[in-house]
Amino acid sequence: MAQCEVCGNDYDMSFEVHAQGAVHVFDSFECAIQRMAPICERCGVRIVGHGVQAGRRWFCCAHCARQEGADTIVDRVGIPTQQGAQETTSA
Repeated sequence: MAQCEVCGNDYDMSFEVHAQGAVHVFDSFECAIQRMAPICERCGVRIVGHGVQAGRRWFCCAHCARQEGADTIVDRVGIPTQQGAQETTSA
């Protein structure tokens, strides 16, 4: 068994994440995300998924990046920002 480095739980199904030369031990994805996921520099949420990078800054989405001055970042390639914002999809 190994102890989670975030919550301290000693768990028989813990797992290791090897990143940037370090080994981290966690008991859940929640703890791994809490320790390793970058934080959006505008709204403060943990970035789980694609995120966007502008220079050396990380954001959860293109909207947050644009709000901080990264005006060339778009959510979808090939669709102008204004047109993409007005479109809706129905199921």
